[in-house]
Amino acid sequence: MKRTLCILLSLVLLCSAFGAVPAGAQTQSVTIEPIDLHREDFIRGMDVSSVLSLERSGVKYYTADGAEKDLFRILADNGVNYIRVRVWNDPFDASGNGYGGGNNDVAAAAQIGARAAACGMKLLVDFHYSDFWADPGKQKAPKAWSGMSLSQKLNAVRDFTTASLQTIRGAGADIGMVQIGNETSNGLVGEDSWWNMSQLYNAGSAAVRAFDPSILVAIHFTNPEKTAYMKSLADFLSDYHVDYDVFALSYYPYWHGSLSNLTEVLDYVAVNHHKLTMVAETSYAYTLFDSDGHPNTVSAYANNTGSDLLWDFTPQGQADEVRAVMNAVNNVSDNAGLGVFYWEGAWITVGDTTGLSGSAYDSRLAANKALWERDGSGWAASYCGEYDPDDGGKWYGGCAVDNQAFFASDGKALPSLQVFAQVAATSYLLGDTDGDGEVTVIDATMLQRHLAQVKSTGFIEAVADVDSDSDITILDATLIKRWVAGLFCPYPIAKKRIVPSPGS
Repeated sequence: MKRTLCILLSLVLLCSAFGAVPAGAQTQSVTIEPIDLHREDFIRGMDVSSVLSLERSGVKYYTADGAEKDLFRILADNGVNYIRVRVWNDPFDASGNGYGGGNNDVAAAAQIGARAAACGMKLLVDFHYSDFWADPGKQKAPKAWSGMSLSQKLNAVRDFTTASLQTIRGAGADIGMVQIGNETSNGLVGEDSWWNMSQLYNAGSAAVRAFDPSILVAIHFTNPEKTAYMKSLADFLSDYHVDYDVFALSYYPYWHGSLSNLTEVLDYVAVNHHKLTMVAETSYAYTLFDSDGHPNTVSAYANNTGSDLLWDFTPQGQADEVRAVMNAVNNVSDNAGLGVFYWEGAWITVGDTTGLSGSAYDSRLAANKALWERDGSGWAASYCGEYDPDDGGKWYGGCAVDNQAFFASDGKALPSLQVFAQVAATSYLLGDTDGDGEVTVIDATMLQRHLAQVKSTGFIEAVADVDSDSDITILDATLIKRWVAGLFCPYPIAKKRIVPSPGS
């Protein structure tokens, strides 16, 4: 009955207005208005912690035009400038079986950091200080730290942080930021009193400062919709003299309130506590369609309605959500909005179940389950039950966010991935070759000087090809003159054109 329901639901969704995107079907561009970013170093980041497990399960990644490439190269080419990776202490059982969710130990983080650096991207190291998922409902100490006193935990945090950073940097990673805990709104390393938590934060922070004082230290909370509580957490960090640089929040619009409230909370921290702020996690579904046989966090029947879901479940809607969250962070006072990380934007299915039914569906799902168990490419493997019996041990399985990735189930980049470059683009008018915000005869003159190989300071070549024939010629200058004179011109002269900023 359950399998039949899944098949029927798939058919409904394919025909629905919710924006199902079968593998390989999306080739169009998205349109994103650039943001006047207040910081040159504004983070346009992505968490891809599960990538190694996915690759072991056979997942490959492709550019929008279908060329197979390394994931990190694709991300960098599309404007991503920072990678985030979670670190668990020991996500394996006594027999060496991984708990799943990427099996993200220090060795995995080192590999991911090195690959990010090879493509020019910095690394945020997200220490959970646990052996598996740490979030508001779970802040369990690692197995090896079980039964430790607070003073022993402080030493363990310092030692683990230092040794991990040495390993990750030693592999070639460019570490720019470190999180002391993950979504620690209600606890850290099994401690839930503010006094104990403050000491643990400072133990981790002290290790980072000693390792490299140029690395930013972030403290990460969630549930920004609890406005008063979030502000009290910022006050707590100040009152207990926690040493950190960045106040980070998770923001998922189906749970966490409005964008205006998000900005309000971050603004409070920036103005009252003079800290940098950022969103460490956000994501949005580009479709309500599932492709691996494991239920998704956002589907036709879950987390798909609400007053704060302002965007369609399409690649364009996904890009719009990312742009909106970046804009909300950019609006924080005192240029304190540091940036945004998208959570697990490459976590796609390891085996597409789309269109399958009967024994073919059963066979594909069974194969997927075997890969999730073997490689840790699902959100949890059954082996995690020894450490997390009440959650992962009961509900282990595949990917719940494959429909929130920036890649279709066949690994091909979706057009929404362009948002990371487009938000940092500069907007010019087509034909405005001197960039003064107007199209005049001077622009035609500058173009003619360019063609004559006479150097013109400030000439913007990207807007000179007004007839869009991929060649700048005297015809383009003539078309500008005709437009200025009020004569017929079949091209969108003086219309906005987005040009990637240098280095974006």
